[in-house]
Amino acid sequence: MAEITHRTVRTNGIDMRIAEAGAGPLVILCHGWPESWYSWRHQLHALADAGFHAVAPDQRGYGGTDKPEPIEQYTLLHLIGDIVGLLDALGEETAAIAGHDWGAPVAWNSALLRPDRFRAVMGLSVPYRPRRSAPAPPTTSMPRTDKGVFYQLYFQEPGVAEAEFERDVRATMRRVLYGISGSPPPGEGGIGLVPPTGFLTNAADPPVLPSWLTEADIDFYTGEFERSGFRGGLNWYRNIDRNWELMAPFTDAKVQPPALFIGGDRDPVLSFPGADRVLNSLPESVPNLRQSLLLPGCGHWIQQERPDEVNAAMLDFLRGL
Repeated sequence: MAEITHRTVRTNGIDMRIAEAGAGPLVILCHGWPESWYSWRHQLHALADAGFHAVAPDQRGYGGTDKPEPIEQYTLLHLIGDIVGLLDALGEETAAIAGHDWGAPVAWNSALLRPDRFRAVMGLSVPYRPRRSAPAPPTTSMPRTDKGVFYQLYFQEPGVAEAEFERDVRATMRRVLYGISGSPPPGEGGIGLVPPTGFLTNAADPPVLPSWLTEADIDFYTGEFERSGFRGGLNWYRNIDRNWELMAPFTDAKVQPPALFIGGDRDPVLSFPGADRVLNSLPESVPNLRQSLLLPGCGHWIQQERPDEVNAAMLDFLRGL
């Protein structure tokens, strides 16, 4: 099994920690919230063993990468710029790019804006959502009821979610990772409305972790977020409307590089309002989509829950380019 090593590179005005393994064609792996390079640990080994140079950064605001203070320095254009700069720092002209959760919009839009640098794109859990799918700033249509607000609205006020999540980081990570996976019994878990008592109110802390998640995994994530806090990652959410404004010139643009989408049929993200419409229109907005794969019984943390199937799909796609 290939060794995973770490180093820090300079990109787009920040220092970025990367994990990497292998040698060969470059594949960039972009994580989501609340994660780190570590969420790609299974793919780093598999890609390297198959003859690729796999690189998973801690993205802006996470882990060992810089965490600028201003909220407005976490726009989608900053995040894409970080990855383009990463290619430059690695001395590479092109790469295939994969993204999960928040990393998926980074990957999809990197391929949209810079198809000269990203020769192929793989989106996990979150399909490409064209700008035209939101006729107004996204937060204006998010649910607000007497029972609570949509979780992305709960994340908007600086300091509120941070205080809740940082009160007990280990419990937060256990509840979040378990809660929206495919492991809870039907009717439990999920994500959506946050009651006045907080995001974690209805999130179960499992007495026993599922087989795909170990105590060592929880230890790693806990250590990362105890050091970094949650502000950096939450700032990505605080730019949702700003991203909508910035992407106006690309309203009808289509993602042209060859593409792969992998989701889980128990992922709550795919049950959000309008998600079915976005998923069904994926072949139109991503005309070179090679495959759209839904894994039965899988939740949101797809590359961690079902690494063998995800690795196989990714390698089959990459080898077919």
